[in-house]
Amino acid sequence: MIGLSKSLTYTLLFLIMMIWGFNVTAIKVLVDNFAPVTITAFRILVAGIVVMLFLGINKEFHRTNKTQLGYITLGALTGILGHHFFLATGLTMTNASNAGLILGLVPLMTSVFAIIFLGDRLTVLRMIGIILGFSGVAFIVLSGGGNVGSISRGDVNIFLAVVTQAISFIAIKRATESMDSRLITGWMQIIGAFFLFVVSLQLEPRGLASLTTGSPGAWLVFFASAILATALGHMVYNKAIGQIGAGETAIFTNLTPFFSLIGAVVFLGETIAWQQLFGFLFIVMGVVLGTGALDKRKEDQLEAGKSRQVAR
Repeated sequence: MIGLSKSLTYTLLFLIMMIWGFNVTAIKVLVDNFAPVTITAFRILVAGIVVMLFLGINKEFHRTNKTQLGYITLGALTGILGHHFFLATGLTMTNASNAGLILGLVPLMTSVFAIIFLGDRLTVLRMIGIILGFSGVAFIVLSGGGNVGSISRGDVNIFLAVVTQAISFIAIKRATESMDSRLITGWMQIIGAFFLFVVSLQLEPRGLASLTTGSPGAWLVFFASAILATALGHMVYNKAIGQIGAGETAIFTNLTPFFSLIGAVVFLGETIAWQQLFGFLFIVMGVVLGTGALDKRKEDQLEAGKSRQVAR
């Protein structure tokens, strides 16, 4: 993505958000056809190998020091082991549309942790966004029966996947201060895949045997998910942050829950409830406000105005 125009960067981000949205459906297919934790471990491992090969071919592979390795390990424990464990097991107990919508909360949850742990500023707009985002999730997880007792364990697991991934982003933020984000991604995926595999041996004694029962179609979904969504998708997204900035890039993540809904309806035949639509709207508004995107845009406009006045 070196030297790409802003319009081409936007186009690539749009395509990645579409792939990530459809990837929720892909993972749902995988956990329904294989032992969920075992297949997830292998999916992440393949993604990590692809990232490392890419960096090696481009001679962008560098050694890490102890501090960097500490942040990478924390990111692997939370963003790979925690996030993908809860995602895989959650998708065995809830539908893909619910999962995709709840996963749309990741940028907002990351913003909350950045306020708590990194000292980011809490504004009125961000507070409103946080309330709207969590209200949207409430619409979704209560859509079964309208009371707390109807919350499914699968939805809870998906929410925990959101929490663990948000924590990992804080570790990644620290690591990127002295290390390439793509190298962090590759190491996290390989180390995290090892952790997942160890867990799978305990929870799924016949997990490896399940890999021999998949159809060619299921394996096609596996490699598409591992290479396109998990490996190339994250590399493009991380590179886009360097091209147009983290705030502007994060806005594109609002498209992911939309495409996850489309994928669940088209490929899995799921139906969308009105509570899910309300939840989707609340989450999108919550992410836009809660991540500080509007605050950042106002600050940029003020800076641009000051620059024009100076130029005059």
